[in-house]
Amino acid sequence: MTIVADGLLERTLRAQRAAGRKLLVPYVTGGLDGWREAIEAAAVAGADAVEVGIPFSDPVMDGPAIQEASQRALEAGTTPAAILEELAQLDAGIPVAVMTYYNPVFRAGHDRFAGDLRQAGVSAAIVPDLPLEEAGPWCEAADRAGIETVLLAAPTTPDERLPRLCERSRGFVYSVGLLGVTGERSSLAATAVDLARRLKAVTDRPVLVGVGVSNAEQAREASTVADGVIQGASVVRRLMDDGPEAVGAYVAEVRAALDELER
Repeated sequence: MTIVADGLLERTLRAQRAAGRKLLVPYVTGGLDGWREAIEAAAVAGADAVEVGIPFSDPVMDGPAIQEASQRALEAGTTPAAILEELAQLDAGIPVAVMTYYNPVFRAGHDRFAGDLRQAGVSAAIVPDLPLEEAGPWCEAADRAGIETVLLAAPTTPDERLPRLCERSRGFVYSVGLLGVTGERSSLAATAVDLARRLKAVTDRPVLVGVGVSNAEQAREASTVADGVIQGASVVRRLMDDGPEAVGAYVAEVRAALDELER
């Protein structure tokens, strides 16, 4: 069986953290106009990895911006297979994690989907609607293919469940900043820092806060406790409104804010 506890994504994030760097992972909707160029711009601007969303017709975790991006991509004819084909041709120089709901994984079959990710050069998968207690078959297939499975912890996750979740997660632990869907907010929820602190107390695996981290200042605030952040809606909105160059400029702004923090 392939060992993925120290897969490319986790090795990269751990190395950057050890060097005193806070971690930045932008999210880009696959299939959206300019998405590949946005990934390349984000990498140049200082992203440590990138999360690519596979559009889905019923995105239960996503708010208006990412829902609109997914709808645009689906209407343009994108498919999971097409996104993976394009990822296979992309060399951004940073690890890629794919975010997908469980339905496409189930329809393809665990081993086939994990193998397709591997062939596309993807390092990790995030499946937000697959809970820890039901994730075993997928995680085993992902392990065999060398794909790191990133698990999510919510503010409502009981303390006694956190160590098991962190132990099974690979790459990093996704600390969900608030209860609700993705989207930009005027302030960072208190739960974002609270949950990150609870996770940091039980794991050495990188802990990144996502959902509700809406600008550079909020990214810096969350990273005073967490190892870094995932930013989705604020990145996707800029891609839809102003194109890939705006994504690069925004990632550079967030990178600069994070670099002000001293470890």
